Amino acid sequence: MSTIVFIDTRGDKLPKAALEAVTFASQLAGGPVTAVTFGPAQGLEALGAQGAGKVVVARGVNALDGQQLTKLVTSVAEAEGAKTIVCVHDGTGKAVAPRVAARLKAAHVPGAIAAPEDGKVKRNVFSGKAQAWVELRSDRRVLSLMPNSIAPANGEGTATVEEFSGDLGAARVTVKEVRKAGAGIPLPEAEIVVSGGRGMKGPEHWGPIEELAQVLGAATACSRPVADMDWRPHHEHVGQTGVAIRPNCYIAIGISGAIQHLAGVNQSKVIAVINKDPEAPFFKAADYGIVGDAFEVLPKLIEAAKKLRSEA
Repeated sequence: MSTIVFIDTRGDKLPKAALEAVTFASQLAGGPVTAVTFGPAQGLEALGAQGAGKVVVARGVNALDGQQLTKLVTSVAEAEGAKTIVCVHDGTGKAVAPRVAARLKAAHVPGAIAAPEDGKVKRNVFSGKAQAWVELRSDRRVLSLMPNSIAPANGEGTATVEEFSGDLGAARVTVKEVRKAGAGIPLPEAEIVVSGGRGMKGPEHWGPIEELAQVLGAATACSRPVADMDWRPHHEHVGQTGVAIRPNCYIAIGISGAIQHLAGVNQSKVIAVINKDPEAPFFKAADYGIVGDAFEVLPKLIEAAKKLRSEA
């Protein structure tokens, strides 16, 4: 059974989420898969280490045109006779996967969170409050994998790279301006995230959060009120209405833990909370908690993190 995996290389690099998706597709297929991507990415042969036997790349595609990308994936799927299509459950994948499923009349399982077992795929339901096992019985299926759900394989092998030569039609989306979110680790790929809320009392107090993140090699994030008040940029907003993340460690500082915020971070492997209110809802979801003033706790935490790093 042929399997293809659609990945967004985001320019000239291979993000961690792409490596995870190829690994997932290889595990699902039980053998080599065909990866499909676009843009100027180089070094695509390296995807062989995650289980790709071949990479089909389309140059000059509009990265923001979901319909063009859908045509790319369906064209390769039909040419390869693919029965299974895997995407990353990110902005691009969410725009492409449902369209591909509709065109191929395939079942669609979004947001897988683990490697398949006995033909079943595990995913979150009810905003992460429960989990479901979805059995794949249809002839064709389209799956998307939540970032940071499985570890990328690190095997041996080199994939062959082919240029896509089909006709994708004219782009329907015109890009007038692209604003980069900024330097640093993208939130969906971060293994450690340091996040601040209204308890930080203002943007002028964000220095300790940024310093802790730098020491830990982490990304910075914030709650929705902080972004709404323009204390921090909106791309740092995590939660149900922001970016949903699954880091290995999420450190929440001065965040009460409203249900909307929890829905976007409750799949973190470890949650640590710092809040001066012992009744803050976040403590119920936390693995570790410190009841105290963030402005007193953070300097000590930064000092301890620096000491630990120097001893490593």
